[in-house]
Amino acid sequence: MAVEGGSGFGDFYRPRESSKAFSDELPSPAMRSCKNCDTPLEARYCPQCGQRDINLDRPLHELLRQALRETLDVDGRAARTLWTLLRRPGLLTSEYLAGRRRRYSPPFRLYLIISLLFFVLTSWVAGQGILLDEGQTLEVDAPGQARLFADYVPRLMFILLPVFALFLKVAFRKRLYFDHLIHALHLHSALFVVLMLMLPLERVAGQSILAMIIQLVLFGYLLTIFIISVRHVYRVSWPMATIKSIVIMIGYMALVAGVFEAASEFTMPDSARLPFLTD
Repeated sequence: MAVEGGSGFGDFYRPRESSKAFSDELPSPAMRSCKNCDTPLEARYCPQCGQRDINLDRPLHELLRQALRETLDVDGRAARTLWTLLRRPGLLTSEYLAGRRRRYSPPFRLYLIISLLFFVLTSWVAGQGILLDEGQTLEVDAPGQARLFADYVPRLMFILLPVFALFLKVAFRKRLYFDHLIHALHLHSALFVVLMLMLPLERVAGQSILAMIIQLVLFGYLLTIFIISVRHVYRVSWPMATIKSIVIMIGYMALVAGVFEAASEFTMPDSARLPFLTD
C-alpha cells in the first residue's frame, strides 16, 4: 500500500533501481559532479581529471562483483586474451606496443592472474608428491618438497623475468628494454599455462607412453609459441627466429635449473631434495 507524504513505510521502502554496474553511462540522468574536482559529469569518467564515477550506494554483491571484474578483468577480455596468447603468439605484444590495448588484458595483469593459478597448482602438485619417483613417499623421501617447489618456483620465475627480458635484449638489440619486458610477460604467461598442463602428468610420464607423448607435444607446442612470437614481434626470418629462440630457451632453462639447484643446496639436505634436482 502506497503511503503519501514524506514519512512512513512507503518512504522507508524504495524499490531498488536496476543498476548497470559496469556501464559507462551514469545510473541516473540527474547531474552529478566529480568527487575529486567537482566538475559536472555527463559520463562515467570525469572530463577534467579522468577519475571514474563509482556509485557505492549499491548492494554488497554488486560491489564485490565489480571489484572482482576490475581485478581479474572478467568481461570477456580475459578469455579473448588467453585465446590469442595461445593461438596467435606475438600478437598481444605487437598490439600492446602499437598502442592498441583496449581489446586485450594488460600484460602485467594477465601475468599476475596466470601466475596465481600456477602457484595454486604447484602447491597442490607438491603436496600430492607428484614429482616423486615411484615408490617414494612425501613424508619419508622428500619432506621439504612442498615448501621448495611451491614456494620457490613462482617466486623465482617472477624474479628471473627481467633477466629473461635481458636475454631478449641481447638477442635483439634494436628494440627498447621495455618492449622486451612486455614480450617476456606474455611469454612467461604462455609458459605457465603449458606447465599447468604438463605438471599433473609428471608422475605417470615414466609409466604411460601416452602421458609421455602428451608432455613431448606440449613441450614442442611451447617451443613453437616461442619461435612464432619471436618472429612476429621482432620481424625476423624463420631460421633466425628458430635459432635465437632455441639458444635463449636453453640458456634460460640452464639459469633456472642452476638457481633451483643452489636454492635446494642452501634450504634442505640431499635426502629431502627433489629427484629431478639430484639426478
